[in-house]
Amino acid sequence: MRHNHHHHHPRGGRGGDNEDFPRSRRFTSDDLQLMLLSLISDRPSHGYELIRELDTRSNGFYAPSPGMVYPALTYLEEIGYVSVAVEGNRKHYAILDAGRAHLAANAERVQLMFARLIHVARKMDAVRRAYAGEEPADPSEGGWEPELVKARRALKRALLLRTDASPDEQRRIAAILVRTVAEIEGSTGGETA
Repeated sequence: MRHNHHHHHPRGGRGGDNEDFPRSRRFTSDDLQLMLLSLISDRPSHGYELIRELDTRSNGFYAPSPGMVYPALTYLEEIGYVSVAVEGNRKHYAILDAGRAHLAANAERVQLMFARLIHVARKMDAVRRAYAGEEPADPSEGGWEPELVKARRALKRALLLRTDASPDEQRRIAAILVRTVAEIEGSTGGETA
């Protein structure tokens, strides 16, 4: 039986305008299951350790409750993606071959979820520093350079203004974006989150 959980919201409520977690892109139960599976593949763990790891990776921004994590872990066990060993009063989860295969089939999705989590964590850290009256955070710690933010907004605006573009114009724009993505990905030097 599939567990259908509600979308998981970042700590602090259901804020509406957070660009990094628009309503359609918040973590779903499937997302949480994949993140848990990924963490378990790195190191077999107890449920509490998994919650703590998500909290740490997100700089305190995303810490799913035990009421979300344990049903997700039970589901992963039921479908044969993880094994469970009882140690005292705690369950210890380890990944199985079927879980590894599922993780491999969803590798890009998992990478993007953790990248988004880290990006939001950096932005939240920059906001905390600003509220504390500290100097602005170093860009490598606190988010994107102003030039990149401005360019990203300009791209969104340009696309929005071309809502009624002809099919030929849409194909021309798509070709530009494909080249741009290839150039961005080629310049990353293989950095991963």
